[in-house]
Amino acid sequence: MRFSERMGLKPVKTALQRDSMDEELRNGIWNALEPFCWAREASSMPGARLLSSGQTRGDCFFYLLWRDFYKRPADAMPAGPAQRIQTVRKSFFGMEWHEVYDFLEFTANNFPFDSRERDQFLKFCNAMLERELSAFRFVGEFLTPITSEEETVAIEQALSTSGRFKTTRTHVERALALLSDRKAPDYRNSIKESISAVEAACKILAGNEKATLGDALKELERQGRVHPALKNAFSSLYGYTNDADGIRHALLEESNLDFDDAKFMLVSCSAFVNFLIAKAAD
Repeated sequence: MRFSERMGLKPVKTALQRDSMDEELRNGIWNALEPFCWAREASSMPGARLLSSGQTRGDCFFYLLWRDFYKRPADAMPAGPAQRIQTVRKSFFGMEWHEVYDFLEFTANNFPFDSRERDQFLKFCNAMLERELSAFRFVGEFLTPITSEEETVAIEQALSTSGRFKTTRTHVERALALLSDRKAPDYRNSIKESISAVEAACKILAGNEKATLGDALKELERQGRVHPALKNAFSSLYGYTNDADGIRHALLEESNLDFDDAKFMLVSCSAFVNFLIAKAAD
């Protein structure tokens, strides 16, 4: 907190920015993009290395940006990095608040970072978003309404699943994408994907791809991998998804589900998946 804020001479920002974006937050996002993306294209850093076609990695990104994000004619793209960056800058500072997040997410997922650079970029972005009280953070590859650090860790751990549990990861990714859609979040289907992640993990561990979740849980209980109380708790949660708003039925009625419902299921199911996989490794 700055001196003027501590002394009560300037108001302290306390409200999360969920449906808007002030100038300081917009500037913070640009200042995350500048050193990781734009500065390197104007230098001899790895981002400016020539590809076999004579293009830099940045050339390829700007082409994707013009073609897939702006959806403008590619031959109208400015010729040099400096001109391209200035065009992008003018566009960025004229965007609606939600379009800025669209742009940031597109850049994070399409700029040719190596894995270390991408991790550093996402970490820096999250620091800026936290500092300026944005209501969103990167979780995996999506900007997501913020949760606690513990909840974020549970989801990210489930997203790192691989090998025979890759179908589980796919369901978690889809649940997160549906929850994180800032224009049209689909809470009902996000919940379906979350429970499907658990279903997939249980079937794999039970050794029966055709089992219902209830049957798979019973088999895991019999094997000693799941405590009866935990099995009963999750069976009850599964029963909730069968009864609440027709989530797993014909979906004929209007849903009353909201973000909190979908987030709870995503976090709970991610944590349970992580538990099951850890038990399988014992």
